[in-house]
Amino acid sequence: MTKIIVIGGGPSGMMAAITAASNNNEVVLIERNEKLGKKMFISGKGRCNITNGKDIEEFFDYIPGNPHFLYSSLYSFTNEDTIKFFNKLGVKLKIERGDRVFPVSNKSSDLIEAMKKQLIKEKVKIKLNSRVKKFICRDRVISAVQLEDNSIVEGDYFMLCTGGLSYPQTGSTGDGYKLAKGMGHTIMELNPSLVPIEIEEGWIKKLQGLSLKNVSLSIVDSKNKILYREFGEMLFTHFGISGPIVLSASRVVKDNTNLRAVVNLKPALQVEQLDRRLQRDFLKYSNKDFKNSLDDLLPRKLIEIVIDLSKIVPSKKCNSITKEERMDLANLLQNLSMTIKGLRPISEAIITSGGINTKEIDPSTMKSKIISNLYFAGELIDVDGYTGGFNMQIALSTGFLAGTQMTRIR
Repeated sequence: MTKIIVIGGGPSGMMAAITAASNNNEVVLIERNEKLGKKMFISGKGRCNITNGKDIEEFFDYIPGNPHFLYSSLYSFTNEDTIKFFNKLGVKLKIERGDRVFPVSNKSSDLIEAMKKQLIKEKVKIKLNSRVKKFICRDRVISAVQLEDNSIVEGDYFMLCTGGLSYPQTGSTGDGYKLAKGMGHTIMELNPSLVPIEIEEGWIKKLQGLSLKNVSLSIVDSKNKILYREFGEMLFTHFGISGPIVLSASRVVKDNTNLRAVVNLKPALQVEQLDRRLQRDFLKYSNKDFKNSLDDLLPRKLIEIVIDLSKIVPSKKCNSITKEERMDLANLLQNLSMTIKGLRPISEAIITSGGINTKEIDPSTMKSKIISNLYFAGELIDVDGYTGGFNMQIALSTGFLAGTQMTRIR
């Protein structure tokens, strides 16, 4: 019987172990934490966005990091396969806004527990609290791994899926990069991806805690070229902005400077429509001060900021506001511009961008082109997608493909 050693007990590692074991292999799953799926447990605010319901061919539009490398894996185990897999394990799923797929229970623990039960059913040996120290390798063939306690675990095939550098409290501390580099692999520059954005303007702190829905966010460079635009939800923090559309926007920020984040607070309206809306409000509050006329239009926290940025005197009566001032206000509401200072640290990122060079991995098997019996999966590889369940699907698909291919090469 072939013995397969899977290093890393996240979604890709669990999927690889289940798949390999289901094909009559002896599988050992090594996890440095005290439990499996620790990062998976906290993902999606504890709900775990397990995949996305879009057609699989659309996935590649949401994967800016080396999407072509993932064709074999995503078509070998699609999002529909993910839904069927968990349904078979007894976990019912639901589709929410943006085609995001969650467990009906809203508990990530249900997904993890289902995979854990399947691991046990497939007789996978699970070694928790076990950190791999190094590979024992000769002539480009690995024979065993040495654990931190100096014990040796031998095997025929080895799979590395230890995650990236994001959320180090879950065990993602870059161990896999060091192990892969020690085997001769190239590690592409590591950067935070799906991470909050820091803003220069001081007024941002006054908006801390404010959540906005149905707004549009654009990332614009110094030449007014739009690098990213998305519609959805965002959140103001003490340092800047966060939320789903901001996290995805961070992917285009890391390689650029002199950028602005521009929010359209009223994206459903053309500027002329917004102007008519302002006229109605100013007529309604014609004898009131400008500062008291925006309650119907904006959240309270935003009003003070908008008034200040509009340059309209706060005590000016609404019936005295000029057409020019009104049009400038409409433009401000649809182009609330903020100077991007940078990204939050990689430790706060959902995903790590960068990783093992995809040119050194066979995309049809996930097998190393350098070490004959080494495979990779998940975030460790230089692939990453936007928020919305795409990265979780990448983990499951690459894990499945590697787990399948390891059983075919005897």
